[in-house]
Amino acid sequence: MKQFLLVFLGGGLGSGLRFLISKTFNNTFHNFFLGTFIVNIIGCLLIGFILGLSLKNNFLTNNQTLLLTTGFCGGFTTFSTFALEQHSFLKTGDFVNFTTYTLSSIVIGILAVAFGFWFSKL
Repeated sequence: MKQFLLVFLGGGLGSGLRFLISKTFNNTFHNFFLGTFIVNIIGCLLIGFILGLSLKNNFLTNNQTLLLTTGFCGGFTTFSTFALEQHSFLKTGDFVNFTTYTLSSIVIGILAVAFGFWFSKL
């Protein structure tokens, strides 16, 4: 039950912060969902960093790791919104933004996770 509450708390905080960032940045550029992109890339960076710290000399407890990764990062990042936004590009025939958004999200996301792991080792 304690682990469930940690995930619940972390997820609520992550979702709330995601809402604020998305609301602030999603209307910045026409045809690019900057808010969703920002939260997903920051979430990738954070999960790499947090898991890197957790592996480094047991820096974080299992409960802290669960709160921050499954809870906060899970609530903060949003694959379902990303997929919905991609659907809107396909529906309007905007294949250039569909491709750009997909590739940049995946490539930069993976690089952010790798950078997070690397940064945690410093």
